[in-house]
Amino acid sequence: MNKEEAVDLLKKYNKEEFHLRHAVTVEQVMRYFAKEKGYDEDFWGLVGLLHDVDYEQYPDQHCKKAPELLKEINASDDMVHAICSHGYGICSDVKPEHEMEKILFATDELTGLIWASAKMRPSKSTKDMEVSSLKKKYKDKRFAAGCSREIIQKGAEQLGWELNELFEKTLVAMQNSEDKIEEEMKAI
Repeated sequence: MNKEEAVDLLKKYNKEEFHLRHAVTVEQVMRYFAKEKGYDEDFWGLVGLLHDVDYEQYPDQHCKKAPELLKEINASDDMVHAICSHGYGICSDVKPEHEMEKILFATDELTGLIWASAKMRPSKSTKDMEVSSLKKKYKDKRFAAGCSREIIQKGAEQLGWELNELFEKTLVAMQNSEDKIEEEMKAI
């Protein structure tokens, strides 16, 4: 599978700009972490891009419908496992095992919280955001209420990271990826 096939599959099942932006954001964050840790950026990125492939059209079957959709592009078993594991304990019984799967689990919801926080800033950017302002938004349960604080906390624990460390690393990943995310969104 290549990036073009992955984008085509994503667009086949996702039409809303919000879902497409989230997919591209998670893709770029996963690429950032892969590069930092010396893993295959393309594999990590494609997992990030397709992690919610089934969510928009099949929200009640999230992570259950994904294997069927991913067959359309001959996704590997490793990719299917990684994608399904990001819903562990919520909509999937596939446990994150590899470091990549744990990072996806931990950062998925957090990228949403960071992006929502950035949209509230005068700059509309993550680039000038500090962890302290992210922490304030995280503590306000009404802000971006759809971003589960419980999942973010569990994700940090699975990685063996303090919550603050997860915030710092994910914010840096998004800051470093923001231009690429905007470039990718123009291409989609």
